[in-house]
Amino acid sequence: MDQNIGQAILKGETALGIEFGSTRIKAVLIDQRFGTIASGSFEWENLLEGGYWTYHLTDIIKGLQEAYRELKQEVQQKYGVTLTTVGSIGFSAMMHGYMAFDSAGGLLVPFRTWRNATTGAAAKELTDIFQFNIPERWSIAHLYQAILNGEEHVPQAEFVTTLGGYIHWLLTGSKAIGIGDASGVFPIDEATQDYNAAMVAQFDELIADKGYPWKLKDILPKVYTAGEQAGLLTEAGALILDASGDLQPGIPLCPPEGDAGTGMVATNSVRKRTGNISVGTSVFAMIVLEKDLTAVYPEIDMVTTPDGSPVGMVHANNCSSDINAWVGLFREFSEAMGFKSDPGQLFSVLFNKALEADADGGGLLSYGYFSGENITGIEKGRPLFVRSPESRFNLANFMRTHLFSAFGALKIGMDILTKQEQVSIDSILAHGGLFKTPVVGQKIVAAAMNVPVSVMATAGEGGAWGMAILAAYMQNKEQQERLDDFLDHKVFKDVEGQVIHPDEADVKGFELFMERYTAGIAIEQAAVDHLVENGRG
Repeated sequence: MDQNIGQAILKGETALGIEFGSTRIKAVLIDQRFGTIASGSFEWENLLEGGYWTYHLTDIIKGLQEAYRELKQEVQQKYGVTLTTVGSIGFSAMMHGYMAFDSAGGLLVPFRTWRNATTGAAAKELTDIFQFNIPERWSIAHLYQAILNGEEHVPQAEFVTTLGGYIHWLLTGSKAIGIGDASGVFPIDEATQDYNAAMVAQFDELIADKGYPWKLKDILPKVYTAGEQAGLLTEAGALILDASGDLQPGIPLCPPEGDAGTGMVATNSVRKRTGNISVGTSVFAMIVLEKDLTAVYPEIDMVTTPDGSPVGMVHANNCSSDINAWVGLFREFSEAMGFKSDPGQLFSVLFNKALEADADGGGLLSYGYFSGENITGIEKGRPLFVRSPESRFNLANFMRTHLFSAFGALKIGMDILTKQEQVSIDSILAHGGLFKTPVVGQKIVAAAMNVPVSVMATAGEGGAWGMAILAAYMQNKEQQERLDDFLDHKVFKDVEGQVIHPDEADVKGFELFMERYTAGIAIEQAAVDHLVENGRG
């Protein structure tokens, strides 16, 4: 039992971050050295109801309470003290989506999450009007689609916010939002660090004939940047978070953030010319820009860091699923031959074979599309592997091709940033399961992006830890200390990372592969058109 940590907890020398992810709510308590001292979590799943993906309010509150209760219990067990206060608190959640409330604080329609693809008409029209890419996930797209649909609840809207903004409001009474989360609500003006005033005026003019009793700015949460205080925990809020009554009110809260922002913080990727790439079932890269883009690109979402710098975000729907399926096939073969294989060893052996391959993958081609891919315009999933008689078909090239393909769609979006827009990138921090095998995944990403790629020990800490760091920054920053300096000089100063620089032969090989990949999209489209799915087509 660490008595020093116990005393620090009693004195409130801590920061609490709670993040609502799509499958898990996680709470993390950190000390003044930014290390995790306790955590708790709650597993949950979204529901498809009435044609919308949603989570029930009762589950939102239950998950919040359970994650906190588990953390509080761990504090008691590990340090022998009861958690009654913390130095600062921050909430974050999956970005975008739509929560609309009436004047009595009642939810007007069930929470519509980022996953809903129901706002295509609204997103397209707003993109054309603003000349700014409005993705279907964004809150303003949900609001405008509800207007286009003539939904009865719209005139009654008193407050429209995100899930993170809702939790913050529930516990503080403050209708606040962090600028990173706000950038998934409505376009942000970097100069004013607020919603883009000209676009707000355009929107109000667009809907003026509806005669609603509100203007857009009236119903959106107030925008705050990292480091500002955005409210205090109320008595009612303290009882919601800790139903036992042990937690005391009055704790300062930092602005609520989106999961993109907490991911940037957790990977120390908020400084201009830096970025991070997150790899899993899908893959996305976020690059902090020095200047605005010159054109509107449907492949690139414009969001911001928690301290308001513009970020170009490229998101591809497919990444590792097809690789996992092939590794599963190899595991079946291994077991059929009488060899019991450890999954980690199997991935390691197969991934490392890719390092022995021809630079371009030997003329092989694959598309790991388990679902449609927005960047390449493919509407359905058809995983595909194809080769010519002249291709050099061996295990090394096979594995390299699948690893290349995992970043193929992302590469198309990234090339818009680096080649068309001349965006400079000094370094990228990579995180996700694909990087558990040392070196291989990093070398592939370095080849694809043509920039140094790092993997750091903290990359697995996750968004709740990143949110706790933002809460600590608000409480502990020195006067005028910028977020990127706070992260560099305090949070990450002793964190070691392995950096891999792009290899010239790998870069050229990836470019050759991409020529094949882009030319072969028609093959993938043919698979969608002609490969019957479960007898239905």
